[in-house]
Amino acid sequence: MDHSAFIKEWLSAWTGAGDAQAVEKLLHFYHDEFFYADPAIRDGISSKEELADYFGRLLQRNPHWVWEAEELIPTPGGCTLKWKATIPVNGELLTEYGLDILEIRDGRISRNEVFFDRLNWLSKLQRE
Repeated sequence: MDHSAFIKEWLSAWTGAGDAQAVEKLLHFYHDEFFYADPAIRDGISSKEELADYFGRLLQRNPHWVWEAEELIPTPGGCTLKWKATIPVNGELLTEYGLDILEIRDGRISRNEVFFDRLNWLSKLQRE
């Protein structure tokens, strides 16, 4: 199944001001039964309340970041996404690349595992 339109819309939802509306828009892409993990929360979360809180903090701290799909690799249950994020940090534009492993059920994300090296980003944030 081709998930490219879904991924494009989902990535555009990541670019937001961190308000409740942006968080709700993003949560809409996630199935009621889901698992989410990234380098900051390696053990993952599966509660919409926790996910809303986490996404709210991320969007609020990064209202001008931009996410783009670089490559989409179909898998039997979803896709693997190679992405590029452009993140303004301390007056500089930081470009990060990473991968998301996505499982999609009933048109929503049921599993989202994010992989990237956040060392460069964290070192730039520490200079704030």
